Amino acid sequence: MTKTKTAAAALASALLATGCSPSADTTEGIDLSAQARAAAESSGYVPPNGGEKGELHVYTWCDYIAPDVLASFEKALGVRVIVDTFDSNEAMYAKLKAGGTGYDILMPSSYQVAQMAKDGLIEKLDHAKLPNVRKNFDPAFTTQIIDPTFAYNVPYAVTYTGFMYLKDKIPAGADVASWAILGNPALKSRITFLDDIREVIGAGLMYLGHSVNSTDPKEIDSAVEQVLKWKVNSRKFDGESYKTEVADGSSWLGHGYSTDATQVIVGDEEAGAPPREDIGFALPKEGYSIAFDEMVVAKNAPRRDLAYAFINYIYDGVVAKVNMEYICGPNPVKPGIEALDPDYRALIVLDGETIKRGQVIRGFDAQPEVMELYNKAWDRIKATDAR
Repeated sequence: MTKTKTAAAALASALLATGCSPSADTTEGIDLSAQARAAAESSGYVPPNGGEKGELHVYTWCDYIAPDVLASFEKALGVRVIVDTFDSNEAMYAKLKAGGTGYDILMPSSYQVAQMAKDGLIEKLDHAKLPNVRKNFDPAFTTQIIDPTFAYNVPYAVTYTGFMYLKDKIPAGADVASWAILGNPALKSRITFLDDIREVIGAGLMYLGHSVNSTDPKEIDSAVEQVLKWKVNSRKFDGESYKTEVADGSSWLGHGYSTDATQVIVGDEEAGAPPREDIGFALPKEGYSIAFDEMVVAKNAPRRDLAYAFINYIYDGVVAKVNMEYICGPNPVKPGIEALDPDYRALIVLDGETIKRGQVIRGFDAQPEVMELYNKAWDRIKATDAR
């Protein structure tokens, strides 16, 4: 997707607390092959002698790596990068647990990493092969990550969960920056919820004044009751469709991720999708979830050498800048952030006061009984006909 150059002031109004306004030099066909070669070399990558150089297999979220970033890596190393996508951590985890193999790099959210490590699905990282990571990680993001030691994980990008919405469909006087909007009867059958255990139950918890990481059965039960009240207004639970459905008007409000929403709002003029100033994005005032997606190396990765080369490449400042201009969200790569257009940087990197309202989703790998509570709560939400 080629991002559209749009005035920062207009986008600031359109996006409220977050937004996307790529700098003037954002164009299709940026060649980052020099950065790819340098990153591969410093990671210790040694190209095979002659013949086919192979494939790197990446399992990630949709629209989450800039095409120029992928193409340049392929060009520089003479390899193919095969990208498969998932729409929830639970779907990704279930596939791997069921025996899904052949991947080199996985991109789970932070809270899923410890469980994957415990299950032997990923390997500890050799940081000697990732010199760009320690050198270029932006410490301003430390409070938003779970494991600052990076034992198994390298932070890739942070997303904030809120509401993507059609401005003219929000009832007069309704506060779109509150979870309470989900219960507004004027939006009946026009709301799409994420198909995600932690995000949906977390919404109920935060609205009721509890932690998104609550372990209290009574609080979890009360969150379920709240979500079931909201479910009356739902069209569906889906992790991807809200992006197109809010844009085409079939949904008026989508519970979703900041990066997805900003990509739609900015548009892709070459693909016939102009900027959408009629769409906004809001973060609930009662609290919103923060989830870093991480790069991890799969256990028994077929091309571990290419995995390390690619992760090291992502943390090059020039590469990170191009990538952020595509995904409309921050990579925690300090030289890349510093190279962004100042107006754009101010829009995608949230200010300290806004960050304070957010809650980082954490895992329950050491408390399986708590995760069982959430699983049972989720089954109840999905099974109950709340109409």
